[in-house]
Amino acid sequence: MTHRPLLRLRVPAALAATALALSACVSPTAGPGGLYARPIGNAPVTSNPTPYSTALYCMADYARRYGLPSPRMAVGRISDYTGSVSADGGRQITQGASLMATSALAKAGAQIVERYDTSISELELRYANNRLIGDEGGTPENPNYRRILAGQVPGSDFYLIGGITEVNYNIRSAGFDVGVGETDTDTPGSGIVQGKIYVMNVAMDLRLVQTTTLEVVDVISYQKQIIGREISAGVFDFLNGNVFDVSAGTGGMEPVQLAVRALIERATLEMMANLYGAPGPEVCLSAENDPLNTVGATGGYYPAYDNTGTNNGQTRADPSRWHDRRDGDVRRSRY
Repeated sequence: MTHRPLLRLRVPAALAATALALSACVSPTAGPGGLYARPIGNAPVTSNPTPYSTALYCMADYARRYGLPSPRMAVGRISDYTGSVSADGGRQITQGASLMATSALAKAGAQIVERYDTSISELELRYANNRLIGDEGGTPENPNYRRILAGQVPGSDFYLIGGITEVNYNIRSAGFDVGVGETDTDTPGSGIVQGKIYVMNVAMDLRLVQTTTLEVVDVISYQKQIIGREISAGVFDFLNGNVFDVSAGTGGMEPVQLAVRALIERATLEMMANLYGAPGPEVCLSAENDPLNTVGATGGYYPAYDNTGTNNGQTRADPSRWHDRRDGDVRRSRY
């Protein structure tokens, strides 16, 4: 009983010391580098594939091996029609589905023309028409005005549009809640264990339209289920007049936006396989190495210059490349 006052003093002192230690990480005065605090986290940038990305690269390789030309593809608006809003007021579902579709077409080796955001091209075309833009080789006295040639902008053959049409939050859920305690108030200690699991889904409807005739040539509707889980445990106890409440838990949810990307990649894969005339997944069984040295895992790129043998295309998927703490070449270039 004589130790109870001492214990009552030690617990607040320990909590105060912990608070001071945490506050020492942030200073009200900026340091020599001009920062109050250094941001935490050191995970490098990595590629963002889905389970269908490898098949998209295989489809591109299949088309190149057999000399199958890709039609010119464009991407229109792929909007969120669910109207779902998160608790903080923002949209629950990504608004960037059109950008994901462009990346998916590039992985499949499609020839893409820009139609989603043409504001820069339209502005420069207007400037060129007013003789305000000059290309290299001119002088102030004799400027080399950019020429506007009839037919210089290639047209698209097909364009991809559609939308995210469903998001269902609680298809199925289950859980348990177990508590343990004593009826005798003099007996210390009680505990609780909780567990939850729930399933939701997101769905998308896409259509492929022939540009010249506006004929809908392909329609695909897919859905993907998403699972989340949470487990937690806690202990509540009175010890010598002090209250202790300790809890811990773990939880995780399959990324909703990554599920949207997977839906788009699966639909793009099926549509491009149809355009290439590929019979099915069996075309990947005899896939060879990529003859054009294009990028894997991160997307595709157009070889604007004849340097595919020496450029940085194959390093894009390496998380250590160009990272100032992981790549020695970047560090050495500072000196």
